Amino acid sequence: MTTMDKIDDQLILQMLMKPETQRRGFEACVRQYGEQLYWQVRKIVLTHDDANDVLQNSFLKAWNGLGSFQGDSKVLTWLSRIAINESLDFLRRNKQRQTVSDADPSVAGALLADNYFDGTETEALLQEAIASLPDVQRTVFQLRYFDEMKYSDISQLLGTSEGALKASYHIAVKKITEFFKARD
Repeated sequence: MTTMDKIDDQLILQMLMKPETQRRGFEACVRQYGEQLYWQVRKIVLTHDDANDVLQNSFLKAWNGLGSFQGDSKVLTWLSRIAINESLDFLRRNKQRQTVSDADPSVAGALLADNYFDGTETEALLQEAIASLPDVQRTVFQLRYFDEMKYSDISQLLGTSEGALKASYHIAVKKITEFFKARD
């Protein structure tokens, strides 16, 4: 989508609030925010196929929950919250399905084998270190480090205090540092 194709957020919100324009408003949401949401999800679930599945589920959940959206937050904030929660639910479901006998290859190995991953081995190892973090720490780290979000914005997205987020972020950084030190 080019800058010319972007629709004003306020206009999208107005379209979503009226039953006769909801479908067009939602289509505008998907076009306008889809790629950004994809990358938020991809950083959490890591693989392209899983990110596509989670994003599709997120948009379905948003469409089905449109009636409960009051418009008291930005549309992107609302969609991000849904996408992040769907990503975390996806990770929880996958953890429950895995058993010791299912031993997955390392995250780094899986990423390096992924045709859609174009990073280096160090980037793959960083993703493995991030993947080893508890879900909330991982999400906070990714939103802060990669997306450069302010703690206040992350707080609104995750519904937790800025102090708790700062602590989670610093613990995550420490664990990632320890992961790389242990590899030396």
